Amino acid sequence: MKPYEKMNSQNTALVVIDIVNGCCHEQCEDGNLKFGKIRSMVPGLISFIKQFKETIKGQVIYTKITPWTKEFLPPNLRELYTDPACVYYSTDTTGFSEKFYEVQPEADDIVVTKNTYDTFADNAFRQILWDKGIKYLVITGVFTDGCVLATVCGGFQAGCNFVILKDLIETTDEQVRQELSGYLMRYTFPIMYGKTMTSKEFIDGWGGNTS
Repeated sequence: MKPYEKMNSQNTALVVIDIVNGCCHEQCEDGNLKFGKIRSMVPGLISFIKQFKETIKGQVIYTKITPWTKEFLPPNLRELYTDPACVYYSTDTTGFSEKFYEVQPEADDIVVTKNTYDTFADNAFRQILWDKGIKYLVITGVFTDGCVLATVCGGFQAGCNFVILKDLIETTDEQVRQELSGYLMRYTFPIMYGKTMTSKEFIDGWGGNTS
């Protein structure tokens, strides 16, 4: 059965969060910031996007980032990043970091560009959802403990309901972040924010299959 009884193709959207080079590509890795587990997840995500379009026939929304540099980020992030333990500025000035990694939005997909963690901080994104009558969001992407978490929290506060696909969200390879992501998927997401399941469970619930 569907995760929520009232879900349908008109009020449900798939959100693909930040599958961009800066969060995925090996050329953008640095020190402890490794994306191997993310790259391993992406082929399954690409397959699921196709299945979602064929089975659910709902809207697909991709998020991407502005250059993650001081001049593009909001004041609160710039102030946070004065702490050396938190600073996360990109040094790339070529535009490579902001380009999509492997995924390819199609003409009927929506692309939203954001300059902070929570996609709901972007008023244009909110307006797209309200204009289209979208209430249910199926969440995929990166980072589980960063922009995924922030978007789920922001969207729940805004009145949306969520399905979080635990096999299609991921974070960096660092052990502490992997452990935190596991806790989020086992406890925080399902208890506080939304139905948490695998992509196969989701598709099967709509009467489709993943084979």
